[in-house]
Amino acid sequence: MRHNPGVPNLVDTALCIRQWDWSETSQTVSMFCRGHGVLRGLAKGARRERGSFSGGIDLLAYGEIVAVVKPERELQTLTQWTLQQMFRRPHDDLEVNLFGLAMADLVHQMLPPGVPHERLFDAMLAALERLEEGERPSPVFLRFVLSLLRETGHHPDFDDLPRVASARLAFDPGEGRIVDFGEHPKSWRMRPETAFALRHAAAGEPAENLDPDSVDRAIRLLAAYVRTIVPGELRTLQLATEPRARRRREIQDQQER
Repeated sequence: MRHNPGVPNLVDTALCIRQWDWSETSQTVSMFCRGHGVLRGLAKGARRERGSFSGGIDLLAYGEIVAVVKPERELQTLTQWTLQQMFRRPHDDLEVNLFGLAMADLVHQMLPPGVPHERLFDAMLAALERLEEGERPSPVFLRFVLSLLRETGHHPDFDDLPRVASARLAFDPGEGRIVDFGEHPKSWRMRPETAFALRHAAAGEPAENLDPDSVDRAIRLLAAYVRTIVPGELRTLQLATEPRARRRREIQDQQER
């Protein structure tokens, strides 16, 4: 591969977290790279059948990229993309699709460009693989969001959970921790089952064994917490975290159209 002397070539594994058509044959993409963090790039000729981009870069696809990086530029030049895994279930299952898009959107919004987060990359790749294998999407998503909050320095603190009476449990988004509602009247009330679901998942224990309603409430609480951290609208997060009954109706409506 030709490249200019002195211009660094980035070679890394990556997940596509956003993509837009630039022209009939080219794309602009946002890639979550394992060793280099979030990178935005222009892939000229990416949509040509024969070329260096495996026929195009799809959202949530996993592969290897080569890019010419010039730090002063916001948009880097992608020169090659080798697809390693295409996750089919997010394309075939609307509920899984919503959770997958929400993961990609959260990474795009919460990580600054060019800052490596190898553990978070591994967590996202593992989450997509578990979804592909048919696991229930909401516990997978809960574990991923907790990983994201941990990696970005916003992980909820559950240390005070044992000392707070069940009837007074609450979450203070400003402090990011479980509190006593009597001592923090502006905090968010929460059910004991929700608090234990969060602590259970944060400890790395199998969230799949938890009650689905407790998992859904835990996800909605974390989604509200994320909105206090991230400016702007996170539409995919809103759709993915709507109550399960409403989300199921929307999925059925989509399938009947």
